[in-house]
Amino acid sequence: MQEQKGFSGFINTKVMPPIMKFVNTKGVRALQDGMVYTLPFIIIGSVFLILSNIPIPSVAAALTASGWSAFFSQAYNVTFNILSIWAVVGMAFVYVQNEGYEGLPAGLTALATFFLIQTLSIANPVKTAMGSGVTNAAGKVVMTGKAVTANIDKLPKALQGVMTAPVTGVLNITWLGGQGMIGAIVVGLVVGWAYSAMMKAGWKITLPEQVPASVAKQFTAMIPAGVIITVAMFIYAGFSYLHTDLLQLLYQVLELPLQGLSDSLGGALVIAFAVPFFWFFGIHGGLIVGAVAGAFLIPNTAANATLYHAGKLSLANGAHIVTNEFYNNFINLTGSGITIGLVIFTLFAAKSTQFKTLGKIELVPAIFNINEPFLFGIPIVMNPMLAVPFFLVPVVVALSTYFVIRVGIVPPLNGVAAPWTTPAIISGFLIGGWKMAIWQTCTLVISTLIYWPFAKSYDNMLYKKEQAKLAEDEAADKTAADAQ
Repeated sequence: MQEQKGFSGFINTKVMPPIMKFVNTKGVRALQDGMVYTLPFIIIGSVFLILSNIPIPSVAAALTASGWSAFFSQAYNVTFNILSIWAVVGMAFVYVQNEGYEGLPAGLTALATFFLIQTLSIANPVKTAMGSGVTNAAGKVVMTGKAVTANIDKLPKALQGVMTAPVTGVLNITWLGGQGMIGAIVVGLVVGWAYSAMMKAGWKITLPEQVPASVAKQFTAMIPAGVIITVAMFIYAGFSYLHTDLLQLLYQVLELPLQGLSDSLGGALVIAFAVPFFWFFGIHGGLIVGAVAGAFLIPNTAANATLYHAGKLSLANGAHIVTNEFYNNFINLTGSGITIGLVIFTLFAAKSTQFKTLGKIELVPAIFNINEPFLFGIPIVMNPMLAVPFFLVPVVVALSTYFVIRVGIVPPLNGVAAPWTTPAIISGFLIGGWKMAIWQTCTLVISTLIYWPFAKSYDNMLYKKEQAKLAEDEAADKTAADAQ
């Protein structure tokens, strides 16, 4: 017991302080709270993603024929599919707001900067279409894409330009979704920091008191916004000479490696272990891990959603295994530590009054993936007797879920973002169909099997203490009665 106390002391005095210092930095707080602004659009967009991809052929065909599938796709495209816009505005807004200044002008400045650093063009759709070749009325390829490309130069130069020049003056929606997320994070945080620094330094236009406050605020933001946008313009110009832009560079250098790391088995196991690790010491592991990991997992979700929307969801086409829904609906299923197995034990096998009472209290919250009554009531926090299953269950579930998706037993998660309070099995169906719902049921069984022996041992200890206390109280009552 003394050794455990010493280990706990080491964690609390040596390990946790630097971690908490990092978590409480201005940037991480802005990242965590700013990403929250994407959630309504992710969830709303997920509804339209489901409606535009109903997994019932007859219904899907009817929706396509009626045109409603296109309407649902439009709603998906302007919510879920441009989540980087919501993120960049939200993070700059929160950063500056936390510094005590008006946040919205900073958020809009970040949005302008985000657009400015990317090339506002898309590939010519005619050229892209010709890449697959020319087909006849029957759909048969009569000239390969290679042959078409080789013969373009035989056309008049004006026609060549029309067919090959990129379409300019448009927003490339590719960079407004998951692929632009790291760029959005960088821009949001840097703009938030720079805007706040200039405000603190007094770089603002102060108008007389007679000017309406709504007008004065816009002039206050003018100098910081102007400086930031001017610098961004020079950055864009510099990258233009290299025939690229900063957003593409950030995607290649940062986002792709980080997505690969988060989507690996090792990444899944680290995340699965980290959540209960923080909780065991009384720190909200879900918030800490979710804030950091979400920045890399949400783009994975968005990428899968794009594949699902296009009807190409498979690992062969680049679908990710570990997404934000993998985190929410497996690693944190029924609450951090996947404590549903402990709930089941308390309801059907517990002998101690403490377990029975808390099991009844926790049942409904557990259905909606909330388990604070157990974490602090049993407690699980700082309880060595329940530490092993609390750490082990999420790791086993993460490992086994990764495996069943990797080998093709269940399909990759479809990118639908079920709210984290969605009950198990229902959430499994939404995020991956009936096979995923069945697998979620299996994870509930895994939780029960692992928690059961540890819960039984701890329950026996509690029951013996309760019986001893009851006997002690009865003896005291009898002594008091005899004295009378």
